[in-house]
Amino acid sequence: MIPPIENLLSALVKLPGIGRRSAERVVFYLLAKPAAAAALQQALAELSRVKRCQRCGNFAVETLCSICEDAGRDQTTICVVAHPWEIPLLEKTGAYQGLYHVLGGLISPARKVGPEDLGLERLVERVRTEGTQEVILALESKAEGDLTAMYILRQLKPLGVRVSQIAQGVPVGRDLESADELTLGRALKGRTTL
Repeated sequence: MIPPIENLLSALVKLPGIGRRSAERVVFYLLAKPAAAAALQQALAELSRVKRCQRCGNFAVETLCSICEDAGRDQTTICVVAHPWEIPLLEKTGAYQGLYHVLGGLISPARKVGPEDLGLERLVERVRTEGTQEVILALESKAEGDLTAMYILRQLKPLGVRVSQIAQGVPVGRDLESADELTLGRALKGRTTL
């Protein structure tokens, strides 16, 4: 193939979930639809404007993200997530109206990611200075998430702030038979009174 096509194919196959065949379909579609290619090019160029919110680490175009700028949100609650792309998932529920803090990953000794590699010191400083009353941990229910949660709990306990964790349980529409013991145990522990 000619170099411009091969260069785009090489770039696309480096993206998660896109193999060579999918990349070829995208490239050939863009070649057949110049307007779609121009729109994609413009959208990709605009990505250079995206940075991290200086307060919470979410994606932002300005110094602060739209959530941190929203004075109508609960300023006393911070929900901790590992990655910025998890925030829209929580926002879609409509169940949370507080602030967020993005760690940038999870503690993982196997990957040589320690507490110093994450935004944990910024979280502690925010709790100390912003009048935070509750920190909600919305971290993956795996070893790295549990390790990170325990570390955060140890750091925040001396500050007297309430630390909670989202309930882990059975997905809606699934049978109890398909859930493992750990999931069922967490579902029982995270139960609410009706």
